[in-house]
Amino acid sequence: MVLKESASQTAGPYVHIGCVPSFAGLEDMYGGVDPGSVMVTGEPAGRRIAFTGAVFDGEGAPLCDALIEVWQADGQGNHGPSNGFTGWGRQPSDGGTGAFRFDTIKPGAVDGQAPHLSLWIVARGINLGLHTRAYFDDEAEANAADSVLRLAGERAGTMIARTTPEGFHMDIYLQGDNETVFLDV
Repeated sequence: MVLKESASQTAGPYVHIGCVPSFAGLEDMYGGVDPGSVMVTGEPAGRRIAFTGAVFDGEGAPLCDALIEVWQADGQGNHGPSNGFTGWGRQPSDGGTGAFRFDTIKPGAVDGQAPHLSLWIVARGINLGLHTRAYFDDEAEANAADSVLRLAGERAGTMIARTTPEGFHMDIYLQGDNETVFLDV
C-alpha cells in the first residue's frame, strides 16, 4: 500500500509561541529566557561579534515574523558547546523592521571550510525551512578556497557578511534580484 504524501505546513503564526515566546508576549515561559537567545555564557576563546541583518521578501519588504537560527563552530573551529559558548542561537526578526541580532563569537575555520555561520530561516509562507550560510568579508583567502562559495559562483556575494563596527551584517532576501543563495540540505 502506498500512501500519499502529507501536505507541507508553513511555520505559521504560532511558531513564536513555542520557540521565542517573549516575541509572542509570553514573557514568563522558559524562566523568562527564550531558548537560544543567549549564545555566549562565559568567556570563550575568540572575538566577540554582533551578527546583524534583516529578512526581506521578494518585493523588498521586511519580513516581520521570521525566525532565524544560527549554528556555528567556536573560535577554534570546533562544533558543540564549549567553555562559555553554546554554538547555537535563535532570534525572531523584529516585528517592525525584520531585523535580527545575534551576540556571538566569530567562528574559526572547520576542516577546509572558511569560517561561517549556518543559518536556518522559517516564516509564514515558507513550507520548508531555508538553509544558507554567512561568511565573513575579512576572510578573503579562506572564502576563495571554500567549496560552497565556489559552487555559488557569481551569487556567492549574497552569503558574505560585511564588517561593521560591532561585528558583521548580512541581509537575507527570500526572492528577487538580490535573493540569497539557499542550500539544499
